[in-house]
Amino acid sequence: MDYKRIDAHGIGYLESMEGTDWQWGSDYTSGDLYEAEELFRCGHPVRKNRLVFVRCPEPRLYEPITARDGQYFGRPCFAGGSVFVLLADFPQKELLIFRCAADMESAEVHARLPLGTVPDCYNLMLHASPLTLTRQGHENTFQVVWPERGSFAIDPAESLDSRDGDKLIFSKWYEDPDYREEVVIRRYPTGEVVERADGTLMTMPDGQKWLFT
Repeated sequence: MDYKRIDAHGIGYLESMEGTDWQWGSDYTSGDLYEAEELFRCGHPVRKNRLVFVRCPEPRLYEPITARDGQYFGRPCFAGGSVFVLLADFPQKELLIFRCAADMESAEVHARLPLGTVPDCYNLMLHASPLTLTRQGHENTFQVVWPERGSFAIDPAESLDSRDGDKLIFSKWYEDPDYREEVVIRRYPTGEVVERADGTLMTMPDGQKWLFT
């Protein structure tokens, strides 16, 4: 069989990054970001994880940021023509948002926040657009952490898909009794529901939103 070999040092699964042709993959030496934080809080060592990028048709691995032990990557995000990466530095008690260079060979710090800005890293992730750091905690409260700050209550079955200016687009699931999904659009910062639509929302590689009903 004819195939291209990429030595990813054990990272065997890649995920598409919405709005771009880049794909990304990570190893989970200490679980996800929240699980790594829990290990650190309990006094256990947190082994750094790796975050890599590839883009077809070139069989090359890009790794613009190298973490240190005690640091852990979250999910990357494509916004405004650049790839952004969330990194938690537990020993330094910081959250760092990196902006990757266009050639994906390097990255620079775009924003720096105290780790204490959030109660924990549960569902802490970057979204676009504009680039926004959000958290959806156990307490069924949705938080915008950066660059603004705000929060409002949501249904526990809702999860944020994306942001479009002052609108936050959520996906909500039901089992009544069959499984189905609904798009819920809320206005930021009040959380007021301004639109609902039955169906599953998907983002195409060029950034278009398609609603499958």
